[in-house]
Amino acid sequence: MPSRSPRRSDLTRRAALGLLGALPVLGIAGPARAAGPVLRFPELYAKIGVLGMEFSDKVKTLAGKRVTMLGFMAPPLKAEANFFVLTEIPMSLCPFCSSDADWPANIVVVYLARTQTFVQPSQIIEVRGRLEYGSWTDPETGFVSLLRLREASYEAT
Repeated sequence: MPSRSPRRSDLTRRAALGLLGALPVLGIAGPARAAGPVLRFPELYAKIGVLGMEFSDKVKTLAGKRVTMLGFMAPPLKAEANFFVLTEIPMSLCPFCSSDADWPANIVVVYLARTQTFVQPSQIIEVRGRLEYGSWTDPETGFVSLLRLREASYEAT
């Protein structure tokens, strides 16, 4: 049986599918399996100035709803922690803050619904959880946060 040579439309289709697979990593499109609206780090704050940070309208609208975010897992404080810090860029140290005045604009605390194995800080992950905003101190750890994803789960992309 003679082999058929690829048609131009086959190659175009393959190229398009390959490009679509790369879009979430490049931050151009949300992940295909995203549950709920996608929230990106540049969309977290309306403005950042000397008087502090003002949450964006998108954060205020999505508060209490399940959202999806892409980012990197900062190294956890301890192996058995039920939370971690999601960062916009890979970090070698956890950006632990002593107060909300020191809160970096490119991190979100993630509280897991169930224990999961942590991943390397250079691995892009997709996190899904219920969005909360506003200053809050974790009574168990003393960790202060401005943005949180609760009842969350994640997977490597």
